[in-house]
Amino acid sequence: MSKSSIERCVSHALNTLTVDPARKTMAIVMLLMLQATAFFGAGNIVAKDITGRVTSAADNEPLIGATVQVEGAQGGTITDFDGNYTIKANDGQTLVFTYIGYVTKKVKVKGNKIDVTLEEDGKSLEEVVVIGYGTMKKKLVTGATTQLKGDDIQKLNTTNPLAAMQGQTPGVNIVSTSGQPGASMSVTIRGLGTVGNSQPLYLIDGIGGDITTLNPADIERIDVLKDAASAAIYGAQAANGVVLVTTKSGKEGSSKITYDGYVGWQTVGRKFKMLNAQEYMTIMDEARLNSGLSPVDWASLNAIHDANGNVYDTDWIDQAIEDGALTTSHSLAFTGGSKTSTYVISGGYTGQDGVIGGSEVSNYRRFNFRANSEHKMYDGLITIGERVSFVWKTQRGMGTGNIWNNNLRGAFSSSPIHPVFDENGDYASTVNSDWNVNDGNPYGNMMVNRFNQNKGGTLDANVYMQIEPIKNLKIKTVYGISYGTSEYRSFTPIYQFTPQSANTLTKVNQSNGHGLSMVWTNTAQYDFTLKGGHDFSALIGSEWSRYNGSSTGGYNDGLIAGFGDWDHAYLNNTNGTDNKNVNGAPYDETRGMSLFARLGWSWKERYMLNATIRADESSKFAPGHRWGYFPSVSAGWTISEEEFMKSTKGWLDFLKLRASWGQVGNANINCYQYLAPVTTSNTNYNFGTQAGQSGWSTGSYPSRLANENVKWETSEQFNVGIDARFIQSRLSLTADWYIKTTKDWLVQAPVLATAGTQGPVINGGDVKNTGIELGLTWNDNIGKDFSYSVGGNFAYNHNEVGSIPTEDGIIHGATNQIYSNAEEFYRAENGHAIGYFWGFKTAGIFQNQQEITDWIAAGNGVLQSNVQPGDVKYIDINRDGQINATDKVDLGNGLPQYTFGFNLTMSCKGFDLSANFTGAAGFQIAQSYRDPNSSQGNYSRQILDRWTGEGTSNKIPRVTYGDVGNWQFSDLYLQDGDYIRLQNLTLGYDFKKLISWKGISKLRLYVQAQNLLTLTKYDGMDPEIGSYNGTNGNSSDSWVSGVDMGYYPHPRTFLVGMNVAF
Repeated sequence: MSKSSIERCVSHALNTLTVDPARKTMAIVMLLMLQATAFFGAGNIVAKDITGRVTSAADNEPLIGATVQVEGAQGGTITDFDGNYTIKANDGQTLVFTYIGYVTKKVKVKGNKIDVTLEEDGKSLEEVVVIGYGTMKKKLVTGATTQLKGDDIQKLNTTNPLAAMQGQTPGVNIVSTSGQPGASMSVTIRGLGTVGNSQPLYLIDGIGGDITTLNPADIERIDVLKDAASAAIYGAQAANGVVLVTTKSGKEGSSKITYDGYVGWQTVGRKFKMLNAQEYMTIMDEARLNSGLSPVDWASLNAIHDANGNVYDTDWIDQAIEDGALTTSHSLAFTGGSKTSTYVISGGYTGQDGVIGGSEVSNYRRFNFRANSEHKMYDGLITIGERVSFVWKTQRGMGTGNIWNNNLRGAFSSSPIHPVFDENGDYASTVNSDWNVNDGNPYGNMMVNRFNQNKGGTLDANVYMQIEPIKNLKIKTVYGISYGTSEYRSFTPIYQFTPQSANTLTKVNQSNGHGLSMVWTNTAQYDFTLKGGHDFSALIGSEWSRYNGSSTGGYNDGLIAGFGDWDHAYLNNTNGTDNKNVNGAPYDETRGMSLFARLGWSWKERYMLNATIRADESSKFAPGHRWGYFPSVSAGWTISEEEFMKSTKGWLDFLKLRASWGQVGNANINCYQYLAPVTTSNTNYNFGTQAGQSGWSTGSYPSRLANENVKWETSEQFNVGIDARFIQSRLSLTADWYIKTTKDWLVQAPVLATAGTQGPVINGGDVKNTGIELGLTWNDNIGKDFSYSVGGNFAYNHNEVGSIPTEDGIIHGATNQIYSNAEEFYRAENGHAIGYFWGFKTAGIFQNQQEITDWIAAGNGVLQSNVQPGDVKYIDINRDGQINATDKVDLGNGLPQYTFGFNLTMSCKGFDLSANFTGAAGFQIAQSYRDPNSSQGNYSRQILDRWTGEGTSNKIPRVTYGDVGNWQFSDLYLQDGDYIRLQNLTLGYDFKKLISWKGISKLRLYVQAQNLLTLTKYDGMDPEIGSYNGTNGNSSDSWVSGVDMGYYPHPRTFLVGMNVAF
């Protein structure tokens, strides 16, 4: 662009700013871009000036800043404020016209003047999203859905595809259950809606499967159905939302080979600091003095000194951490096809070692194979295809998550003055120690219990045939199977670290199982248009499903001589001791049948209406109660197509209002809950005929009362949302508001203890989740080489239980969990969030005796029997002069009220840079790394801020030898868990323009950092805490979150990788 052209633009801009102030910002930005691109174009030496004007086909308005360049040449120019341009080119060359939000156009040079009209690019709105048993144009969707592209998932290089979805999908809270290799992830869509199974339905190419084992390189896209209108077509399976995964298909054209791989190194992102030896001994002495005891004579203790007389100073956390743990992944794919047949064949390997203990303690290995093909016959009359995948994985892990089988918790609580190894190089024991014989050796315990492996394979396959007898009538049948087999084996050698932590005989545990699920789906869909622009889409279908399987297992003690190691640890090599068990049983067989229908209507893509109905039958319920019915209706209005919106065309490209209502069900329950099972366990009774066990008679009794009226859990949902695009589709917006009420929970009814059995399973209880979701994305380019995208999403959710059908309106949490002999500290109760923390509120620390006297005189109670300055001041909620269970209140919960994500991508001349942030706020974490009943256990460095005298602390009480009442569960255990994390940072460069190797279409190298930075006030190893799964009787309380008992942290990872395409 010449200097005179720029001067004309400046002059015109000044006039424009006085006439239309709304364009001020755009004008300034365009002028800056104009000035910059003048330099790019300066280097071109071509024959003649070509001039012209670029306008929009929609309204004939000029396109300001459209890029014009000669194909294959460097540099170019942009249009001015009237859409005019000037560029030098030769006859026969091709000019390329591009503008964000419009379709690129190429024109051959003939003459000196070329005017071009660009069409708006509705491609993104014409793209399809996957809905139940079909697809739909994005602009016609009336429900709340979110879509992620497979390429975006793959670039994040996670072993689990769910991890790549974190922070990308508003309203979908995804947290890992552990940072251990191969660990699962907990997914909650629009709030926790049940005290039962709360995980969504996962369908891979229409068939249920395990998304965690998918190779991310095989994924084409993932669609999340969040509201009932989108998910109701799946009926009784969809109360917790639906995640639809579509794997890649072959494409017409020449064959293509792609390779994607990386290798990386991992470390702990955040280390938790414990007291060192000197600090620990100081605290121990102070605790004894505060309890009226004399200090410890440390010099006289032999067990804590090495051969040179120095006190051991062991950092058990450091000992357990494995810096540089490896992770790697490699994928190879072959794709191709013709007009009638397409195929894709791929294979992959993923391996990850643990950052705690290294690969010996925890590791994950996975092999993936997939083959998808499709074939059209008789000019498209018949289409057949198949999708087959096989996964083989092995996994080794360590105990985490609770206070009983948790090596990390042991590392937190063990004193630092015992050694890791003894003088013989063996793992040291404290059995004969003269300081705390129960201390043990957490590192040694982790290592001797590392001999375990879980391995198994899964074959998923579906074949389908579609017939299209007349245009737009598609009749399809799909038959799918999923067969899984697994094997577990563990070996425990002889060891003794404490009087209690001991194993006097080698132990072997073996088990295996297999299961087969089958699904047969038949659908017929007809799309047709009536006069006047009325488009209809009708679908009817049926589905039949079945699952069965079996398992066997056993354990025994005492491997025979010469076979006492991992390689020979099989049941056949044991001595056949009395402590043995072998069992085998079938899995509960389930069968289901479903009928469903959907009808959609739209008029000129302006007004949309959709309705679905599904009827499900399940063998899990009693005859007469096996059918459930799940309807939904949704509507959409594309307001931007109305005549009265024409004045907004300059800045508003698309605006749609959506509303939906529907009901979905939850059948994720155990079988035969309506029956009264008969048990023979613990039924021996002596009728007095003989003394001792020989006189016992075995009987039986119903372990639970029957209830044939048990039915489905039901979730009723209402949703209102908008979708909008602005400024030539640069800015896109999605917003939703919803109410989700889940009712008829499956809970156990209370009965009197004199009933002699458990109460029946009944329907009762409900919870309401209310929330909003917001997603914003800005896409743009600067000049012809630099493009960028900025996106963010935000979600708010409020969870509140409405009613629980028990006498006290409470589902009680487990006891003996957060520390030994602890009372329950979480529960579900009317008017509160599911799994809220229940305990005492505190008002600080008593600073002096006068403060204690005044507190009691005011009618407040104290918990401590001999309260002293430095003790916790518990709030007497009911002011009855006592501190007891009636003073316990809601202290918060582990369910984030706010979740959010932010991402940035940029590319320029082959370089690409991306950053992804995730975060959560509005939740608490209950942290317990130490048992207050263990006087000699170690403390975190937080204890250095304890109360040591008046005014020294109003948060952490004085230390004592034994718990004097200061460590009852209270808000002292809780911390805000708010965090924001730089989840992924990637820098790459594609070398394809720098090489001349024939056939290579892509050669990208990149470096990547994962979990690079976490901003949080939480002082634990990781604020991203998943569900707790505390043991409560014979079940697990998976409905409580935010409990850190020694959580396996997420690793910080650094990768080097390559993407190649031939």
